Amino acid sequence: MSSDDLSWVAGFNRVENRLGVMVQLCALPWLGWIPDDLSACPAAALDRLAAALAVAPDQAAGLLVAYGGWRGETRRTHRAQVLARLGWRWCAAGERKQLDEFLLARALEHDAPTLLLQMACDWLRGEHIVRPAADALTRRIASARDAARAETYHRLRPLLSPPRPRQLDGLLDVDPDLGITRLTWLRRGATAATPEVLKAEIDKLEFLRGHGADTLDLSRLPAGRRRLLAEIGRRSTNQALQRADVDRRHPVLLATLAETYVEVLDELVQLLDQALAGAESRARHELSQRLVDRAKAEADRARLLDEILDVLADPSVADAAAGRLVRQRVGMPRLVAARRPAGEREQRDHGHFDLLAARYKYLRTFTPAVIASLPLTGNTASPAVRSLLDAVAVLRELNTAGRSMVPDDAATAEATSFVPARWRDYLDATRGQGRGAAYRHYWELAVLYGVQAGLRSGDLWVPGSRRYTDPAALLLPVERWAVQRDDFCTLTGADANPHRQLDRLDGELHSAIASLEAVLADPSAEGLARLGDDGDLIVSPLAAEQVPAAADELAAACATRLPRVQLPALLIEVDQMTGFSQEFTHAGGAQPRNPDLRRNLYAALITYACNLGYAGMADASGISEDQLAWTSQWYLRQDTLRAANTRLVNAHHANPLAALWGGGTLSSSDGQRFPQRGRSLTARALSRYFLDEGTTTYTHVSDQHSTYGTKVIPTTWREAVAVLDEIFGNPTDLPLGEHTVDTAGQTLATFAIFHLAGLQFSPRIRDIGRLQLYRLGAASTWRARYPHAGPLLGQPIQTQLIAEHWNDMLRLVGSMKFGHTTASLLIAKLHASSRQSSLARALHEYGRLIRTIYVCRYVADEELRRRVRRQLNKGESLHALRRDLFFAHQGHVRRRHLDDQIDQALCLTLVTNACVLWTTTYLADALDALRMEGHDVDDEIAAHLTPRSTTTSTSTARIPSISTPNYAAKDTGHST
Repeated sequence: MSSDDLSWVAGFNRVENRLGVMVQLCALPWLGWIPDDLSACPAAALDRLAAALAVAPDQAAGLLVAYGGWRGETRRTHRAQVLARLGWRWCAAGERKQLDEFLLARALEHDAPTLLLQMACDWLRGEHIVRPAADALTRRIASARDAARAETYHRLRPLLSPPRPRQLDGLLDVDPDLGITRLTWLRRGATAATPEVLKAEIDKLEFLRGHGADTLDLSRLPAGRRRLLAEIGRRSTNQALQRADVDRRHPVLLATLAETYVEVLDELVQLLDQALAGAESRARHELSQRLVDRAKAEADRARLLDEILDVLADPSVADAAAGRLVRQRVGMPRLVAARRPAGEREQRDHGHFDLLAARYKYLRTFTPAVIASLPLTGNTASPAVRSLLDAVAVLRELNTAGRSMVPDDAATAEATSFVPARWRDYLDATRGQGRGAAYRHYWELAVLYGVQAGLRSGDLWVPGSRRYTDPAALLLPVERWAVQRDDFCTLTGADANPHRQLDRLDGELHSAIASLEAVLADPSAEGLARLGDDGDLIVSPLAAEQVPAAADELAAACATRLPRVQLPALLIEVDQMTGFSQEFTHAGGAQPRNPDLRRNLYAALITYACNLGYAGMADASGISEDQLAWTSQWYLRQDTLRAANTRLVNAHHANPLAALWGGGTLSSSDGQRFPQRGRSLTARALSRYFLDEGTTTYTHVSDQHSTYGTKVIPTTWREAVAVLDEIFGNPTDLPLGEHTVDTAGQTLATFAIFHLAGLQFSPRIRDIGRLQLYRLGAASTWRARYPHAGPLLGQPIQTQLIAEHWNDMLRLVGSMKFGHTTASLLIAKLHASSRQSSLARALHEYGRLIRTIYVCRYVADEELRRRVRRQLNKGESLHALRRDLFFAHQGHVRRRHLDDQIDQALCLTLVTNACVLWTTTYLADALDALRMEGHDVDDEIAAHLTPRSTTTSTSTARIPSISTPNYAAKDTGHST
């Protein structure tokens, strides 16, 4: 209440009137409406208002009841005065029309009734319109949803001219050749990069093009509506779609076709990439063995040469007898065997391309069809890209005509400029032989792997694709960037002028080098770092931190006070704390009518998180497999799981005990490997981790032990590609400012992007002392000023390259930070195009400078090194908890498609966070109990407690209860 408000309220004649008017004056902006029963005003709010009126708190409630007893005319007059005072108006006919228009526009994007209700209330409050009665508002929302369905059909009606309706309905009929409906066939994703699967994907692509899916223009609908329709089409059964009315069925099928075309196109490119990479990997493995054999042969030849030299260098052996003596001692068979074959020469790639050419026939079983199906285009400003596109066109013509001879104009040096230098010798050697079969094999393989490299780097793209689109489409449009650039610089602290930015970094580099110089010049600081005899930087390992004995005693005391709990009970209790289950909405916007929905949700979460499977959970809980499958299909999806997880992270962040562990400003990310059962496009063979194949779940953990981000990536991916997605897309309340990873999560590009985004990147890098350090300016200046650390600075930073591409670098990072694109897409292309793109080179130069500053600080700052190590250990401890939760089927991932794997990983993250939140809550209660018992609990000692430092227990259980054995945890103190 402002002073003006208090003066205005003072004009009413009775104290109960003043109090009643004041309650209405405050309630209207807060609620958006004025309740009839003002006596329900919360006690805390009423006490504050009573104090403003100098009324005793014990009298306020009685006065408000007395005001409620006044005749209706007085209260209506007061209400009208309050509305006039605040500038609000009733929801009359004109306002209701505006509300209906607003609801229709929102219903075209979001079909969930609860979300529409929230949006309607927010809109009414923003327009200063008194919210109508709840039942009237819900009826209008229902009408808006019906109108949105009719409007959707009306907007798509031009696309439903004959024979398309008949074709759409035909998708729901069982195809006699397939034994299933075409819609089911289209929804089945690929699981392996085999020729048969590639051909099946091409068949899908041609089928979709035959139905015009590649030319469908659904821009008449908002993007949210298109996603909603496609989501319904992906999850609905054929029978449900057949029963649906035409005005609902046909829009769903149209959106499903359009979305499926994009997915199949992306999947086909991914399969081609994976098949080519597999052939190249097998050739490289064979080359490694060949090089070993070659090394052994060279060793034998060296020993033979020594024996020959012993004879030739002996002065007692006559020249005429030397040859005869060599043949006698060595033997002709050894001499002949040691000779290299005539015409053999050493290739730059040691014969790798030859081994790849041995797989030419295998690749030919599918590559002609794939190349013919993909509409490739690219950056024609690059001569190499132009020559590659021309070569692709020639290859298509040769495949169509069945010719084997490469045309003269396609075999010139200019036409083959896309071929890597290490492979040129093969083409040059076979070109002189008439460009026969050998030349064709080498040339075609060079074209195929050129296409692979171009698609990875973004030099080539596929129109209609989402993942392999034009990289320019991933960046903010130039006109939008011109408007948002100043906001970005203000938000991140970056300077729009590159020279001022570099001057500032020059000062930071001097400060970091000075810190390192102080350490290297101090003999007593050898525990941090020192210079070796050859002048190299040697970074000493830090001693392990000692946990105070009082912390161990406190952990033991808390552990005795923590209850044992079964996992279902834990989820129920955490849901009562946070309401996370409210985030699980029906994918089609339907209102839940099943009274057991929440119970089924808990069961479905445990099914996924513990890897039980529907059958296993049905046996344990008594809930049918159909119910579990239906609940999972319609409620457990990425957007709802992430929203529910956000609630848990925010609730944990608000816990006072979590604040002792960190402020939520520091986080880390790391990959956790799980073995895969069955073929999957994300699974990779890696003998270091798996007997067969496996996938990687990449998680982001805060310094408060909560997991705020989860991705599933192939195990062979460089983890640095996935580091930034969850940080830029972080929806939680965590005020993230610093992030740490291990060696696999850092590259020069990530150093640059973090710094440009206004974040601190603090990785723990293996053999950090061996990294090349860079400088700004002349080497002599640094050596003279810093005699110990200065000589470590090697090559200069190319500041001119950075300045030339400064605006493009800011635009690149701005596109990620403002959510225009996902960071992993751009970073993957930057890594793949490091030799071609000048922007990538500029980003790497900037990253060299930032990494140099960080390395100097990291080596000289013991607290920074310990903080990084502590944070990475927190992530490792949660890996152990996740491993224990994911216990069924020996911890093997059995879901074969990426979307299903992500859903399961998010369920595991949600249950992990629920365990962490539950343990933290009870730890806080245990500490309060100890304090009440007279124990002196110091916050510094309590900060050593973690959710894994106390012995808690969870167990999978029947819902509502079942007796099952506990699976003891290995090292986390938890059991499942």
